[in-house]
Amino acid sequence: MKSIFALLPALLLPLLAAIPACATAPGADASKELQVYILLDRTGSMESIWDEALNSVNAYADELTKEQTPPLDVEISLAVFDAQEGLQFDMLRRKATPESWTPVTSEEASPRGMTPLFDAIGAMLTVAEEDKPEKAVIVVMTDGLENASREMTKETVKARLDKAREKGWEVVFLGAEFGNFDDAASVGVSAAKRMGVSKDGMEETMRRLSKKSRDYGVAQDAAPIEFDDSDREAAGEEDVKNKQ
Repeated sequence: MKSIFALLPALLLPLLAAIPACATAPGADASKELQVYILLDRTGSMESIWDEALNSVNAYADELTKEQTPPLDVEISLAVFDAQEGLQFDMLRRKATPESWTPVTSEEASPRGMTPLFDAIGAMLTVAEEDKPEKAVIVVMTDGLENASREMTKETVKARLDKAREKGWEVVFLGAEFGNFDDAASVGVSAAKRMGVSKDGMEETMRRLSKKSRDYGVAQDAAPIEFDDSDREAAGEEDVKNKQ
């Protein structure tokens, strides 16, 4: 009869083969995962700053390709919205990685219509909720206040955003040449997470937001996305406020 020691190799090999190849050694940096949802206002009043808005979204994705350590797996979804006989909500990018991102152009979408802001936020939250990400960043860029929603109210949007925040998701508002944040405040977005952005400051703002998103994505503990004085200066927020 063979000894038990002689049988050990045959017994252990199947067990070793069952260990997932992706298992990381103790202390190794495991890849983190982050979902980004960008909701871009494409209403008629955005026409004069539309190219800058699209360039800023492209800059956000581009910036994420520049940092690789520690590892972060990011997927970006981009939707544009307006109202024409109801909400028009078009997903231009769905779970695109920064590396596979193709620049968004005005040939894909152009400004038109009214501002169903609350309905659009609700639609984007539905997309995010279906994905069930552990970490998510929701970015709303608009140049106006709510004026055309039919399904959602500020109360229902706030309730859903509160649930998103309870999950640890980050929600930020950017005013495109716009400094009135009554709608953002009414749905629970704090002053530190909203900012007016000038036409010339859009690209730099989105690059900075991209870096903040990455820091949030890789952090073990809470790393809230907030705008500081430097961000506001780069965004030209004071100029935006003076134009209102």
